[in-house]
Amino acid sequence: MNKPLKLGVAGLGTVGAGVLSLLRDNASLITARAGRSFEVVAVSARDRTRDRGVDLSGLRWHEDAVALAADPEVEVVVELMGGSEGPARQLVEAALAAGKPVVTANKALLATHGGALAKLAEAKGVALAYEAAVAGGIPAIKALREGLAGNRISRVAGILNGTCNYILTEMRLKGLPFAEVLAEAQRLGYAEADPAFDIEGVDAAHKLAILAALAFGQQVDLAALHIEGITNISALDIALAGELGYRIKLLGIASREEGGVTARVHPCMVPVSSPVASVDGVFNAVLAEGDAVGRIVLQGRGAGAGPTASAVVADLVDIARGCQSPVWGVGTEALAPSTPVPMERHRGAYYLRLMVLDQPGVIADVTGVLRDMSISLESMLQRGRAPGEAVPVVMVTHECEEAQMQAALKRIAELSSVVEQPALIRIETL
Repeated sequence: MNKPLKLGVAGLGTVGAGVLSLLRDNASLITARAGRSFEVVAVSARDRTRDRGVDLSGLRWHEDAVALAADPEVEVVVELMGGSEGPARQLVEAALAAGKPVVTANKALLATHGGALAKLAEAKGVALAYEAAVAGGIPAIKALREGLAGNRISRVAGILNGTCNYILTEMRLKGLPFAEVLAEAQRLGYAEADPAFDIEGVDAAHKLAILAALAFGQQVDLAALHIEGITNISALDIALAGELGYRIKLLGIASREEGGVTARVHPCMVPVSSPVASVDGVFNAVLAEGDAVGRIVLQGRGAGAGPTASAVVADLVDIARGCQSPVWGVGTEALAPSTPVPMERHRGAYYLRLMVLDQPGVIADVTGVLRDMSISLESMLQRGRAPGEAVPVVMVTHECEEAQMQAALKRIAELSSVVEQPALIRIETL
């Protein structure tokens, strides 16, 4: 039997503790699959006194996480601290520079500095593995980089944030407002005390940037990525979407278009027949379309100790076996420059919900604006009458360009009969 592969783990939160537990609980199985055992010899975390539910006795403790890279006993560094800057970035750079493979779950780091880190890993001939950075236990990275290596990918999309999916699911099932469901998600531990990173779409955007880089062989410019969260989604919109045969999901979508790649994160209305429509709660889904394979859909738990630890250990097994793929599926010299397609050029159908005064001429005013912008309607929904009071009116458009729709939205919002900001949700037929 080969000597144990010695690991240094930085970050002993939920995921870090989960990795240590999984390595110990499934040690014999993992050893058989890796061809050698794993031994955690050093760790780093901020609080030595905290009970993490795992035995840390006998492990060297580094106050400075970056010191793991210089520890002569550590052969592979596992970075589970998170964050695109600071100690996490410094540790990964130091480990790669020292010629040590790195396994990370850090989507923010990879989305922000993935190109430079890939060059460093390539120059040193070591692995930079990150299966756990996207969709938790779903093997999305391996599927794109290796399983679909023979395909020209035209689109990659999915439900990439479990917090948002849980909130939207609970709003649909219970008819509760966003704020109330968010508070419950925080109580259950599905949402952070400061949930902005999740509910504003940033977490999903980081993951989409990683998937798009793998799918299309080019680094995605985060600054050019269109990002909207779910804070403006109402229980009314979710109920109306159901009447129309749709469900609302926060999706990340990247596709190959004429002139470049479009990448966007925003709430979408998807038909109830769509494979992602039934993915509820904290589950994630990743969809890819290839010219040879067609469409594939993977779904499962997108976060948590067990699923994320599962992905980390899968990368460790690859390293132990000597299986090493280029970070982004191709060598860094083959990566194409980023060519983002502006969101204004997106084409699709739209759901438009207005709160209007129930009085003669209102619908004519709205449809007149849409006519002027060359936007045609597929259907309209109005429930009940309340003369002189505000009532909801829903319009579903045929396909049009984003720039047209945004210009029309601005004019509609200025109509005196429209009493609040219109709600606009894009319709996707995934």
